[in-house]
Amino acid sequence: MAVKFDSINEGHKTFIEAQKMFVIGSAGADGFINVSPKGMDTFKIVDENTVVWLNLTGSGNETSAHVQENGRMTVMFNSYDKAPMILKLYGKATVIHHKDARWEEMSVHFEKQVGTRQFFEMKVELVLTSCGYAVPQYEFIKERDTLKKWSDKKGREGIEEYWAENNVETLDGVETNVLKLS
Repeated sequence: MAVKFDSINEGHKTFIEAQKMFVIGSAGADGFINVSPKGMDTFKIVDENTVVWLNLTGSGNETSAHVQENGRMTVMFNSYDKAPMILKLYGKATVIHHKDARWEEMSVHFEKQVGTRQFFEMKVELVLTSCGYAVPQYEFIKERDTLKKWSDKKGREGIEEYWAENNVETLDGVETNVLKLS
């Protein structure tokens, strides 16, 4: 059933790149555990033990505070087609905010988007694959463009105002540092 690996191999990379959706999991020492589905072209494999995730503006910002507290992150990919599989990446992540020195370094991996809130770089410590036999089979229809249209309409200034109103604290009241100066 489950098989453990120390790094991302070519088969894992091919599988990850074929998936249209992934799920981010994070938790602080106390409070709520966060699990959030993601899509679009926002996940890149840098090398066999490093991945980068572009985090777009959303309703909450739990992962940022969790990662700043303890660095723990899990990324899960499911196959929804004929061949079942679940692949999880476990590791320690770092959050890179828009005013951090490493922002431009992370930006080169992705198309520029107005709604980019932060990047997460994760050092992969464990890759786990399992059968996925109970995961239903689905067909991908298309990417949603709603978030991109919403972000583009707000513009960068409007996005930062949204952060100030909605993304500076987690559900547990922990600071996310999304508006930090450096």
